[in-house]
Amino acid sequence: MTWVFLAVAILFEVAATLALKAATDGRKAWYALVVAGYAVAFTSLTLVLDMGMGIGVAYGVWAAAGVSITAIASRYLFGEPFTKVMALGIAMVAAGVLLVELGAAH
Repeated sequence: MTWVFLAVAILFEVAATLALKAATDGRKAWYALVVAGYAVAFTSLTLVLDMGMGIGVAYGVWAAAGVSITAIASRYLFGEPFTKVMALGIAMVAAGVLLVELGAAH
């Protein structure tokens, strides 16, 4: 169940961040989704930590997945660039989070 709440935290953080971009493009109604999304994301992350997942693992996965998904989604939603260098960076972040996870298991 811990990983389910972490996935919820990630998805709502990404949705809130993308809504923030939409709101800054002049669509002010999106701010409601920004506030609600971040509230659900941080509440879910709090539950994850309360269930016993280490902060290093939880925050690492949350942040890395959020950055990666947001970068990819912004390419399709807002026409922002997504380069090979960015893809390499995402792969390196994923590798780093994996190493943190493996290190926490010992």
